[in-house]
Amino acid sequence: MLFFLQFSCNSQSKKINGLSFVASPKHINSKHINPVLKAQSNYVALMPFGFIKKLSSPIINHNTDRQWFGETEKGIEQYAENLQKNGIRIMVKPHIWVYNGEFTGLIEMDSEKDWKVLEDSYQSFILTYAKSAQKMKAEIFCIGTELEYFVAKRPKYWQQLIKKIREVYKGKLTYASNWDEFKRVTFWGELDFIGVDAYFPLSDVKSPTVIDFENGWQPHKKEIIEIQKRYKRKVLFTEFGYRSVDFTGKKPWDFNRVIDNVNLQAQVNGLQAIHNQFWNEDWFAGGFIWKWFIDHEDSGGENDNRFTPQNKPAEELLRKLYAN
Repeated sequence: MLFFLQFSCNSQSKKINGLSFVASPKHINSKHINPVLKAQSNYVALMPFGFIKKLSSPIINHNTDRQWFGETEKGIEQYAENLQKNGIRIMVKPHIWVYNGEFTGLIEMDSEKDWKVLEDSYQSFILTYAKSAQKMKAEIFCIGTELEYFVAKRPKYWQQLIKKIREVYKGKLTYASNWDEFKRVTFWGELDFIGVDAYFPLSDVKSPTVIDFENGWQPHKKEIIEIQKRYKRKVLFTEFGYRSVDFTGKKPWDFNRVIDNVNLQAQVNGLQAIHNQFWNEDWFAGGFIWKWFIDHEDSGGENDNRFTPQNKPAEELLRKLYAN
């Protein structure tokens, strides 16, 4: 029994216990990093942004003076330098934001000409941050985040893009597929991790228990294992998390709902269940909780029903889970 306990702890210590570090207009310092260390996190996802006007627009604007500092190349490099000084490893995970907040998975061009423009624009965007990731010696680079139509409709482009990224970045690669997209991605064999933004629907119960969540995981976990075995790559939850709200397991991806209730225990139960189901699996690499704001003392709290665990019971639980 003692040997098993030691093996289990050693195995878990190798997991990626990550936070999704939300960009800010300002530089970071030890004040912003100490809460990350207190949370027992060993990885942080840095998330630069590119912007498009609408789902059919082919131009991605990025790395401009009009963006917040933490969304730019200089910003993530300043963040990384300070985080790495404290022993925290880095995943660079570029995102696209559609101006009216529409889902990026629906980005689709109206003509072959526009597809070509988008491909060139995206290549410029992603190689900027691949080079930056190499410069900062980031351990992981994510080649895209929730771009289902773009990935499905332009497969040859993505194969070539992965080769171009590997020419400038020498670390591990993943792609952040949406929870209902990962089964259809065809290039997992070209990457190092199968990346999943793990907002799977798990329970219709108002305040799910840990058991409710774990039962809800079973069909999804089976599908994840099937893809993992097919491609022989470890699975990385590029995002995971739950809002502190009633029915948090029903549509965990839904960040738009304006809800007037707070359910701190449901958030705790969801995090405990996902840890129970995945963190002891050898084929599972770990994950990045969504999301973590740099001004810790002003974030979250017991009246907040958004995703962050900060200053809630979920943060205390996360600290215990990540410490193992």
